[in-house]
Order: sequence, then C-alpha cells, then structure tokens
Amino acid sequence: MKKIYLFLIATMSVISIKVNAQSFDEYFTDNTLRLDYIFAGNIDHQYIYVDELNKMPEWYGRRNRLAELPLAGNGQITVKDQKSGNVIYRHSFSTLFQEWITTDESKTTSKSFENVFLVPFPKQPVEITVTLQDYHCKTTASLTHHVDPNDILIRHIGERNVNSFVTLQKAADTTKCIHIAYLAEGYTKDDMEDFKNDAMIATEALFAHEPFKSMRERFNIIAVMSPSEERGTSEPGKGIWKNTILHSHFDTFYSSRYLTTLQLKQLHNQLAGTPYEHIIVLVNTAVYGGGGVYNSYNLSYTKGPYFKPVVVHEFGHSFGGLGDEYTYGDGDPMYFPDVEPWEPNLTTKHDFSNKWENLILEGKAGMYEGGGYQEKGVFRGCENCRMRVNDVPDFCPVCRQALTKLINFYTE
Repeated sequence: MKKIYLFLIATMSVISIKVNAQSFDEYFTDNTLRLDYIFAGNIDHQYIYVDELNKMPEWYGRRNRLAELPLAGNGQITVKDQKSGNVIYRHSFSTLFQEWITTDESKTTSKSFENVFLVPFPKQPVEITVTLQDYHCKTTASLTHHVDPNDILIRHIGERNVNSFVTLQKAADTTKCIHIAYLAEGYTKDDMEDFKNDAMIATEALFAHEPFKSMRERFNIIAVMSPSEERGTSEPGKGIWKNTILHSHFDTFYSSRYLTTLQLKQLHNQLAGTPYEHIIVLVNTAVYGGGGVYNSYNLSYTKGPYFKPVVVHEFGHSFGGLGDEYTYGDGDPMYFPDVEPWEPNLTTKHDFSNKWENLILEGKAGMYEGGGYQEKGVFRGCENCRMRVNDVPDFCPVCRQALTKLINFYTE
C-alpha cells in the first residue's frame, strides 16, 4: 500500500555499534520486556512518552548480534547496561505515527499513537533510548529513560488466560529461528476453523516464494485464536463500523484500501504468552486491502482472489523492510537525491554501495527508474517483482538477496 511506512532514508546495510562480545545470558533473562509508548505531536513537533512496562514469559527474538541493527528503519531503540554503559541490544522499526505526520491533517492538529516494542528482559538496570527520524535522516524526537527490572510496577502479563493457539510449523531449532504469529481479526468464535485454514493458506503462499522456500526450517509459525464479536472489519468510507477484537479499518489516512489497526496495545495483549515476534493479522473481509509496517505488523484481507499475493507482499514490508517498487507520480516525494533509501531494494544512487552491485555484475539485475511511489529519481533492480505488482509470482533477485541476508541475520 502507498506509504506503508515512511521517512528515514539512510544506508540499508546492517548497522552495528562496537561493544564487547558478551553473551545473551550475561545481560538478560529468558523473558520479554514489552515497552509501551505514546508517540504524539504534529508536523512541527513530535514527542515520545513512556506508557507502560510489561514482563512476559520467555524471549522469542534473536540471541546473537544483539547490538546490531537488521536495517536502519525510521526509528531505533537502544538498550544500554546502566552500570557499564555497554550497548546490549538494538532494534529498528517504522511507525504509522511517522507516516501520519506527513499528511495534511498533521498540519492543523495534533494526535497520539500507541507503539509497542519488545526487548529481552534485563538482569540489571538499563538505559533505553528511542529515536524517530525523518526522510532526511534527521532525528525528530528522542527519549531516554531507565528501567529497573525489579520495579514492582512492571506488569506481568501472558502468564495466565493466554489465548489458545496452534502451531502450523515448528522450526528445526526453536532457539535460533524467526517466530511468526497469525492473529485473527473479524473472525467470530465460530469462525476459528476458517481462520486456521486461512493461516495455512497464507503460510503455503509465503513458502512458495524464495528465499523462504529453501529456508523454511528457520521459521516457527503459530495461529492465535482471537475471536471478535462481529465478522469483517470497519469501512469508514461506507459508514460501516464493526466491533472486532483489534478495531481494524480501511481508509487509514483517508486512503480507501489502506487497512490497519491503531490498537497496538490490544494487538500485543492478544499475543501475550504465545511464542511471537513478527505479526501477521488476517482480516476476515472480501474487500481488497492491506498494510505493512516494518518490524511492527502487517494486515491482509483474506476473502478475495489476491489474498495470497497481498499477504506475501505485506510480509515483504513488515519483515523484510522492502520498499514498494510501484509508482504514483512525483507529487508527494518520500525520497530525495541527497539521501540513500534504507530499504534494500531501492536506491537514489546517492550511496549505492552494499546493495545489488554484485547482481548487476552477474547480469541478474540492473537499474530501472521508478519506485517508492516516484517515477523519477528512485531506482529498483528489476523490471518486475512481487513488491511491484500482484501478478508477478516471485520476489526479484534483489529482494531475494535482501531477504536472505535478513533471515541469516536473525538465525545464524
């Protein structure tokens, strides 16, 4: 979808900070610290506020390369050991809030958005910094706060009354894998078999594509039963509002096919206590649409002919950090010639190093102008790709290479 996630156009290569090579067990317990924030403001001023801290059983993210970033993203979270000052964990993300502040609405009003991030639970007090950046690589908001793991007000969740789930695929090594959870949206309690069937269809669609197909054993996949009171999803443009578990809706930022949820705390509440890190929300609707936010979640409609290509495309955004390769014209640019996109499948040629030069030399890719919604000034590596049109069945060599690097980053 257009502008699924925005700004920060920076180097796409894996970014790291030099730290001592401590092990996961030295700094963390086998639990998850869920950090709930409020991002608020308008086009001129943005702010970050701590909302709530939560502790959940077990940690389902990576246990190696903890101080490295998978991609630059539009925002970053850094965890430092308070005593030594060592960086002990970093991650990157994009948010709907950062997208919203580019809309006309942000010029006349201020809004707040929920955001949730997962980090391994520290053994000792830590300093956590969250930063947001714009499409010129400029930091627009930053917050540093301290967390004492013994704080009695850290809420314990996911220890009881956990939603039931089924394992659709078990990884060969569940300690070194990528955990994906499907979540039901707009399916009633009587629709759970239908939801599980849709989750299996989505899974087979994903693993019909390389590099997922040949690296399938590195993924652990579950389907979480989260029944709604009503079927479907809200369609504000038609005056339709549904009582669903995540309150998802079309017409996000007044774009008719843009399907999202703003209820990120509720989303993670439904997943608490289950093995998850990456999230795919399946929406029980025949209306075409979807959306994906890097390292946050993606949503896809399920009851139409393009269900399979859409859910794969959106996972390319939410997991792979891949940019859209189609165009809408150059009236509302996201990319500029003086900054290199952080997305691994797009370039402005500002700093093309470490992208797909090797594939050009091998004759597997080239430079095709048009991408990132812009007809001029942004280039993709191949004529067509799963990130460009629904009717192309595969990821192009550039996207496959980028996805392979990312899977290795999380699992090696």
